Amino acid sequence: MTQTPSRNELTVAAIQQNCSDDKAVSLATSERLIRNAAKSGAQLVVLQELHATLYFCQTEDTDVFELAEPIPGPSSRHLSALAKELGIVLVGSIFERRMNGVYHNTAVVFESDGSLAGLYRKMHIPDDPGFYEKFYFTPGDANFNNGTNGFTPIQTSVGKLGVLVCWDQWYPEAARLMALAGAEVLIYPTAIGWDITDDKDEQARQLDAWITVQRGHAVANNLPVIAPNRVGTEPDPSGQTDGIRFWGNSFICGPQGEFLARADEQQEDILITTLDRNRSESVRRIWPYFRDRRIDAYGDILKRVRD
Repeated sequence: MTQTPSRNELTVAAIQQNCSDDKAVSLATSERLIRNAAKSGAQLVVLQELHATLYFCQTEDTDVFELAEPIPGPSSRHLSALAKELGIVLVGSIFERRMNGVYHNTAVVFESDGSLAGLYRKMHIPDDPGFYEKFYFTPGDANFNNGTNGFTPIQTSVGKLGVLVCWDQWYPEAARLMALAGAEVLIYPTAIGWDITDDKDEQARQLDAWITVQRGHAVANNLPVIAPNRVGTEPDPSGQTDGIRFWGNSFICGPQGEFLARADEQQEDILITTLDRNRSESVRRIWPYFRDRRIDAYGDILKRVRD
C-alpha cells in the first residue's frame, strides 16, 4: 500500500522514455509511464522535452512544422485529462504553434484538476550540428503580456515550479532568476545525447558536464532539481550522420546537489523520490548565499561583453 506523504513531503517522478515517429505511440508510452508513476504515489510528474515525437531538430525541414499544435490542442488536452483523472500535477512538452510562422518549444503545467497552471516557452535556443532548434523555435518572451518575467515560477497546488527547458540548463542566470522569484524546485525537461562518432572520453566529458552544471544550480540556489532526459538512438532523417544516441541519465537531486534518484543511459525509467519541503530553508540557514549576494556590484552582467 502506498503511504500518503506528509504535508512537508512531496513525491515527484521524472520520466525517461523512448520516442516514436508516430505521435500516438509516443503519447501512449508517456501515458503508460505517467500512470505507473501516479500508481506509485507521485504527486508531481515531469516528462522529458518533446516527448510526443522524435527529436526532429537533427535537420531543417519545413514539413516538420506540421507536427506543431496550438495550446489547447490534441496533445495538451490529452495531458490535461490525464492530470485530472490521476489527480497529479503534470509537466509536459509541446511543439507549440502560437500563430502562423511563430512556433515555440513549450513546457505545459497542468493542475491536478486538469486546468492549465501555466506554460514556459524555452528561452535559450541552440543551433549546433544535430540540434538545429533556431530553425523551428522562436525564443520565449522576456516578459509576458501579464507583466511577469519570462523566468517566473508557475504556481501549483504542489508549490512554485521553476520550469526551464534543456538548453536553459547551461545558464546560471535562468536558475537564479527562478530562485529569486520563489521557485521551490528547478525542472529541466531535456533532449540531449551524443554524436555517435565521438570517442568514449569525449562522451564521458559531455555527460559529466551536463550533470555537474545542473547539480551546481541546485547547490547555488539551495533547490532540488528534476531533470528527465530522453533515451534511445534516433536516426538522422537526412542520412548524413549516424544520428543521436540520447544518453538518458535522468536524475533528481536535492538542494545540496545530492543524488536522490538516477537512471541509466539505456532503459526507459520512472524515477520516484520524496522531497523534504523544509530542506531548502534548512540549507539556506547554514549556507546563506542569498544573504551575501552583492547586487550592487553585478550591473555588468547585463552587458553582452565587458569590453
